[in-house]
Amino acid sequence: MTQHKSGFVNIVGNPNVGKSTLTNLLVGEKLSIITSKAQTTRHRIMGIVNTDEMQIVYSDTPGVLRPNYKLQENMLNFSESALGDADVLVYVTDMIEKIDKNDFFLQKVQKTQSPVLLAINKIDLSNQKDLEKKVAEWQRILPQAEIIPISATNQFNVEYLQKRIEALIPESPPYFEKDALTDRPARFFVTETIREKILLYYQKEIPYSVEVIVETFEEKTDLISIRAAIIVERNSQKGIIIGDKGMAVKKVGSMARKDIERFFDKKVFLELFVKVEKDWRNRDNLLRSFGYKLDR
Repeated sequence: MTQHKSGFVNIVGNPNVGKSTLTNLLVGEKLSIITSKAQTTRHRIMGIVNTDEMQIVYSDTPGVLRPNYKLQENMLNFSESALGDADVLVYVTDMIEKIDKNDFFLQKVQKTQSPVLLAINKIDLSNQKDLEKKVAEWQRILPQAEIIPISATNQFNVEYLQKRIEALIPESPPYFEKDALTDRPARFFVTETIREKILLYYQKEIPYSVEVIVETFEEKTDLISIRAAIIVERNSQKGIIIGDKGMAVKKVGSMARKDIERFFDKKVFLELFVKVEKDWRNRDNLLRSFGYKLDR
């Protein structure tokens, strides 16, 4: 009789290397929001893949950065916590970034006892010669890692990466119910969908000063009614989010509602309003209420 395998596969790396795109591919569902802006992922988000013989718990994590305020400190804590409880660590880099970027984090990866798969993403933007040079550089820095070149966007070699992950997962009973997709509640995906549209719609610093909170979530047979607050740090930001005659926030609401309806396969009534919480990114009590504080 085949033994059941189960394990935590934690995906880490610098911002904008394609961690969320890769996580969504491996999980087979869109759990992490994806934009071209850095710091799109703020939380550690788990996606669970189940078969009869196996349960793999994937964790997408925020891009590693040197913190400038408390929100970023907590984002870094999520990434660092992923080094400690991984059965398999997937370190994602790409053909563009400098290898020594955020080397303080890389030094911690070098010390990990878990198997490390180093995925070099975006190889479609490069050539064989540059790839071979990049592989040689990484072999020097992470000699314990197995290096796998991929293109997440083109889904090249992702299946091979998946097979290597499955081979390295230890024997264990499942950690979650076998029909579970994630450890996150439905409300979390609503807030993330709204935040994704804000990242896509507004420019400059505005999206980084925004948090989204679901105040009410009422599910009926044929309709979900949602009321959500968009939190900003200053009154001037509130005006930008609302836009002329409320057109900007209406547009964001319309874009988000369509995605939320697809996610839940149900009609959605979505009401958005904007609220100012001064300097929320540096306030421990608010960060805790928004789900950013780790128990340490």
